[in-house]
Amino acid sequence: MAKHKKRELSDAALAMIAERFKVLAEPMRLRILHALWDDEVTVGKIIEAVGGLQANVSKHLGVLQQAGLVSRRKEGLRVFYRIADPTVFGICEVVCESLHDRLAAQIDHIQPAGGVRRRA
Repeated sequence: MAKHKKRELSDAALAMIAERFKVLAEPMRLRILHALWDDEVTVGKIIEAVGGLQANVSKHLGVLQQAGLVSRRKEGLRVFYRIADPTVFGICEVVCESLHDRLAAQIDHIQPAGGVRRRA
């Protein structure tokens, strides 16, 4: 495993980091971020993509906006959201790769020799 330089962090910095992870710890917010991955999207399209109710999606968009992860703009009656902090993509990629590697190792561990599964 690659060694990373350890940073000295104040209690205030640790609290801010914990708050960022709290924002990302909600599956609906992750679905919203995923829906915004490629481009700016209207609220209606976000609701369609995540399968949520308007009030719930709006609440989560507010939390994401307050955290600085998304931004919004209004065009007439339509509201568009986009990713405001692209570092969120890096965080998601690191976690996804780690989970993939962990699950692959578990599968390799339980899979029979030769990689062939037999049915009973």
